[in-house]
Amino acid sequence: MRTYEHIFIVHPDVAGEEYAAVLDKFKGILAEQGASVLKIEEWGSRKLAYPVKKQGRGTYVLMVFEGGAGVVAEFERRLRLDEKIIKFQTVLLPKGIEAAAPAEQAAASADEAAASADEAAASGETAEQGE
Repeated sequence: MRTYEHIFIVHPDVAGEEYAAVLDKFKGILAEQGASVLKIEEWGSRKLAYPVKKQGRGTYVLMVFEGGAGVVAEFERRLRLDEKIIKFQTVLLPKGIEAAAPAEQAAASADEAAASADEAAASGETAEQGE
């Protein structure tokens, strides 16, 4: 099975239970096709770079799933038919879910570097106070 990263933008007027129903619908479509959902991240409502279907805002959702090529074709077909989805994109992750990990590791190492810099600055201040 291949690992795919899929992002879609939900119409800004869809909220609450209707929004949850849209997410459940597309999780169900993947399950129905034999795919397994590995991760779902809801990025929230954001301003679009340019109007899409006459909309300036949208709610972003990231899904990572494993499945075959037929799964992606059917999933995208159903996304095209749903008027609540204004845009979508699917990308094949060549090395699976680990392909996204280096960005997360870089962010974690940057946080660690900032923490060690803060500690070094704090120890420098205490050394100056001791003199």
